[in-house]
Amino acid sequence: MLHQISLEKAVELTQRYRENPVTDLPLAETFEAAPVTALLAQTGCASMRIYAGRKEDQSLCSILVGVDAEGHDILPLPDEQLASDDDGIILEDAFKCPPVCGEPSPLNP
Repeated sequence: MLHQISLEKAVELTQRYRENPVTDLPLAETFEAAPVTALLAQTGCASMRIYAGRKEDQSLCSILVGVDAEGHDILPLPDEQLASDDDGIILEDAFKCPPVCGEPSPLNP
């Protein structure tokens, strides 16, 4: 499957990052399934893109958007604050690790 890697590869990548972290990048971010499912279920959504962003306090964050088959971001209309049911959902505000790291696993010992 495209983008799929083995657990061993994921462990290698996350361990290497933990050993040499970027000083202000979280170890992980967790998004609830329902918003991600809604993003992927948008009309015409073929994939998802993750942008890096910075909050006002300068902490890093991830911004998730749907992408159509031609590679264009699926965004809300310019005059909309938030997307309606299926036209340009943008996600952010994930649960950052630390402090919300979940149970220990091979990726998070």
